[in-house]
Amino acid sequence: MVSGKVRGLFGISLLAVAAISAAADLPTFRLEMKDGVLNPARIAVPAGQKIKIEIHNLGQSAAEFESVQLRKEKVLAPGAQSFVVIAPLQPGEYKFFDDFHTQAQGVIVAK
Repeated sequence: MVSGKVRGLFGISLLAVAAISAAADLPTFRLEMKDGVLNPARIAVPAGQKIKIEIHNLGQSAAEFESVQLRKEKVLAPGAQSFVVIAPLQPGEYKFFDDFHTQAQGVIVAK
C-alpha cells in the first residue's frame, strides 16, 4: 500500500516532468548577454504563440533579463544560462533590458 505522501510526491514529479517537456516543445530563441551587449538585440517571434527564450550570460559579470511589459525578470551569474517562457503575444514590440548594464536594450517583435 502506497502512502498519500508518496502518491503526492509522485504526482508533483509527473507535473514537473510534464512542464519541462512542454517548455522543450516551444519555439525557442537564443539570447546571449555579455557585459552589457545583447546578441541579438532584436528577436522576431511568432505572434499568438507561447515561446521560450534561452538566456546565456557569456560575460564576466552578472546579467539580468528584464521586461516590465512582459512581467519577466531573470538574474544570471557569469557563465550561467536559464530560460523564460512567454505567453502568446499580440503583434507588436516588447522591450527588454539588462538591469545591470543600462546600455543593454533589446526588443522582442511579435509578428
